[in-house]
Amino acid sequence: MALRTRVGQARAVNRERKRRKAQQPTPPAHLTTPHLCLLRAPKVGLPALPVRGTISVATYNVHRWAGLNGRTRPDPARAGFVISELDADVIGLQEVLRPLQGSDPLIALADALGLHLAFAATRVHKRGELGNAILSRYPISGVAMLDLSYSRLEKRVAVAAQFDIEGSPLSVVTTHLALADRTRHTQVRSLLDHPQLHAGPTVLLGDMNAWRKCKATRVLEKELETHHNLDWPASFPSARPVLALDRIYARGVNITEVNAHTSQAARRASDHLPVIARIAIQ
Repeated sequence: MALRTRVGQARAVNRERKRRKAQQPTPPAHLTTPHLCLLRAPKVGLPALPVRGTISVATYNVHRWAGLNGRTRPDPARAGFVISELDADVIGLQEVLRPLQGSDPLIALADALGLHLAFAATRVHKRGELGNAILSRYPISGVAMLDLSYSRLEKRVAVAAQFDIEGSPLSVVTTHLALADRTRHTQVRSLLDHPQLHAGPTVLLGDMNAWRKCKATRVLEKELETHHNLDWPASFPSARPVLALDRIYARGVNITEVNAHTSQAARRASDHLPVIARIAIQ
């Protein structure tokens, strides 16, 4: 009798799983490949602040809004609070999750902080679109996406936004590079050869997955300007960072300072710490 009960319970659980799966929205066909899908101004923008020669830029892997261990229910407010702490002029985000149904936490965050927004989807996660975003205090005058999916196992993109900052042009490119060394080097070569990084002053930032010295990082450090520090600030894992995965490079502008943001909130909101830099604008 007990065996029949357990079998009946297992069948009921399977039926419930199938029912829930059938109710999940089926993403449109175009969402299965990387694509640029959002460019938006905030409902109420931040007031323009004088540049005084420098602006702040930051990179932050928000880990799908799922916190330090990635096992909790997505809570965009945690990472949103950290982004507000940064108070950066331009922020590149990686592993941003936008649900296919319901309210969009990325749009809500941009509106709450008064920031302009661009987003490119890398792939469809079971809970929605997953990709990279740029948030900016300054209006976005142009936006582009570069597909870096050179591996069947890892879809990757870079999203680039152009700005006019008090008459000075600036491009900011954010990306999330592959785990495999060979693929990561191919992605870096594509980025460095892309016209976007040669059109004027440019900042390249993101999760470079630079967990050790490799061909990709050597090429980046050879062809782009880095920073004043002897070492990159460690940003992963956030609770006790030892790896400098998140980096900020430049071409045509100077990086005068770069640091990891190590607040208590940042150590819990994601498995990565944000990295923030000061950029000298000519």
